[in-house]
Amino acid sequence: MDSLITILATIVAGLVTFWTARLIHRGRKYHLREIAGIKALEDAVGRAAEMGRPILYTPGYGGDIQRPTTIASMNILSVVAEKTAEYNCELIYPTHDPIIMATAQEVVRESYSRVGKIDRFNPDNIYYVSSSQFGYAAGVEGEIVRKKPASIFLLGTFEAESLILAESGAAVGAVQIAGTDSTIQLAFFLIACDYTLFGEELFAASGYLSGNEATLASVWAQDIMRILCVSFVALGILSALFFPESSWWKL
Repeated sequence: MDSLITILATIVAGLVTFWTARLIHRGRKYHLREIAGIKALEDAVGRAAEMGRPILYTPGYGGDIQRPTTIASMNILSVVAEKTAEYNCELIYPTHDPIIMATAQEVVRESYSRVGKIDRFNPDNIYYVSSSQFGYAAGVEGEIVRKKPASIFLLGTFEAESLILAESGAAVGAVQIAGTDSTIQLAFFLIACDYTLFGEELFAASGYLSGNEATLASVWAQDIMRILCVSFVALGILSALFFPESSWWKL
């Protein structure tokens, strides 16, 4: 029975995702609520421009290029890079993974090219630090202390290095926008950062900023599935209360 329920839920989720993708492809608009951290993105870049200090963006240690959080972070990086190109800000991107480094270089290069500022692109600002967790944390912390960025973006998959980086950013007075799908690390970001994207808000922000149809359809489908799940649970509770002799809700 458990397998049957799982199969049915998978089929329903697939159909809902296909339906939302078709609607968005046909031009249907899906309204995403405003997220404070995303609203503050341009202000964070503008602050760096006014202060003449760099922006530091890092995706954390816990992810690789295939993780959804890393992909979402890349979409947001594209928008941040466009803003830094427009405002002539230095963008620093340290990472623990050579593949993420190469991908980020291309993302930033394309962003600078889109706004006609390709001459300002510096690939040396997007660099590999270390594959060791605390070697990476120490390297990024050193960059924060030395360069004192005006704004810091901590968006991706973070592990024990989250508090080290967030505390360092707070110590130099940076505005920090953080987001991760790790529930354990979210508490540290909430304490030390100015804005925090909670779990799925990171993916929603990615779709909101990039306008990617597949991402928006996925977010819309997730919202519909939540409504269906809550409705099913509520129906089960009501059935248990008013029709205790029925057995369907015990499934």
